[in-house]
Amino acid sequence: MTKERLYLFDTTLRDGAQTNGVDFSVEEKQIVAGLLDELGIDYIEGGYPGANPTDTAFFANRPTTRAKFTAFGMTKRAGRSVSNDPGLRVLLDADADAVCYVAKSWDYHVKVALGTTNEENLVSIRESVEAALAAGREPLVDCEHFFDGYKANPEYALDCARVAYEAGARWIVLCDTNGGTLPHEVEAIVHAVTHVVPGDHLGIHAHNDTEMAVANSLAAVRAGVRQIQGSLNGLGERCGNANLVSLIPTLLLKKEFANRYDIGVDEKGMATLTHVSRTLDELLNRAPNRHAPYVGASAFAHKGGIHASAVNKNPDTYEHVPPEAVGNRRRMLVSDQAGKSNLVAELARLGISAEKDDPRLDSLLALVKEREAIGYAYEAASASFELLARRTLGAVPTYFNVDSFRVIVERRHNALGNLVTVSEAVVKLRVNGDKLMSVAEGNGPVNALDIALRKDLGIYQQFISDLELSDYKVRILNGGTGAVTRVLIESRDGEGNRWSTVGISPNIVDASFQALADSINYKLLRSDAPAP
Repeated sequence: MTKERLYLFDTTLRDGAQTNGVDFSVEEKQIVAGLLDELGIDYIEGGYPGANPTDTAFFANRPTTRAKFTAFGMTKRAGRSVSNDPGLRVLLDADADAVCYVAKSWDYHVKVALGTTNEENLVSIRESVEAALAAGREPLVDCEHFFDGYKANPEYALDCARVAYEAGARWIVLCDTNGGTLPHEVEAIVHAVTHVVPGDHLGIHAHNDTEMAVANSLAAVRAGVRQIQGSLNGLGERCGNANLVSLIPTLLLKKEFANRYDIGVDEKGMATLTHVSRTLDELLNRAPNRHAPYVGASAFAHKGGIHASAVNKNPDTYEHVPPEAVGNRRRMLVSDQAGKSNLVAELARLGISAEKDDPRLDSLLALVKEREAIGYAYEAASASFELLARRTLGAVPTYFNVDSFRVIVERRHNALGNLVTVSEAVVKLRVNGDKLMSVAEGNGPVNALDIALRKDLGIYQQFISDLELSDYKVRILNGGTGAVTRVLIESRDGEGNRWSTVGISPNIVDASFQALADSINYKLLRSDAPAP
């Protein structure tokens, strides 16, 4: 049976750029476009040339070799000719393979947003598509608010799709712009549209305001569309867009879709998904979502001892796909709920050899449960667990000893008379027989400690030069001003490696220092720093 082709359209660099807190530079756009192109995405939407300096500069140098580079913009303004619309002209003159127009398909928006008539809006759609064809560009029309428009006035919404198709648009994309449509509604409405526009010319653009963007995209495919628009990691305005990182493995690994459709991404490309997802987060300086489907650090993590034992015998017992297929890995969490199966599996992954009947395993498991009872959380701090395991079962070099540390927080007026708060930390260490003392200021006590601790580590300084703290979380465990505090720290290095460490104390600074010290010890261990 010949499979049908599904086309993937990425809008990370346009719709994804509307995410709160996301601001791509030209260089970052080029990196993301390269990742998408290599992955096998069919269309990469670069942005709106002429709308801002970043997008204009980005379109000056075509970043793709395989994917169709796509410019985004509005249809012709009502009451103007194609030749007398500067915005349209910039769009058509851009060095792009395709042009994606946004067109109103809800009569309410035609009146309120455009201030024109329904008929004039149809003229704008038709003439814009014809202009793209005349300029040698492949035209796409995003029918904005299509599903809401269809519910309000189905005849007019269908007219917008019909006019775009009859004018020669390669793709008419049905947009759930407000993100409130449910999968059964999407499937029914798309099915109705296929009586007007063939499915092999229809696309879906779903927003995630009800957490249904991926489900709505798949429902649309079931009903006939053959193009899916989305973004990496689900980036997009408000709650985001359909997440291509979730859609790609679903299309390739789930039989309902894999047996019927081909996509541009192959198995080799799919195996890079975890890397692609986390690279984007690195570029945006965001912590990856640990619970993201397929690619999250917890997507194939097993905590219960019974689960771990079953997975070790047959992964199918608790995993719906192989983690390696998407470039991820299986994790056996070690916690107060863990059994010896979790422990042995996690030690094997860490390269620590231990037989299941080794009496030291009982000691380690008891120690983990004892420490978790007072607040440690090793399932969220695998680096601290590895250090604990190696110290219990083998040996971790004592790279440095902390004799003392002190933090001062002073609130005072500066030379300009402004009230400021200054934190200063002093750390005294012994490294390879040398006594060292570092002093540093920071924007808070933990920041000052972090800087001071890493300021001078003697013979080990070269191994931590690229180490930085990337995330810091505090949890109060039992309430009140004298509460026990848990601090989780995520660190990273210049090679993109990330690891998490934990500290526990009634004193938040002390808990932070424990986690910071573990982070440095782990970095030295993983860098094969020589023992003193």
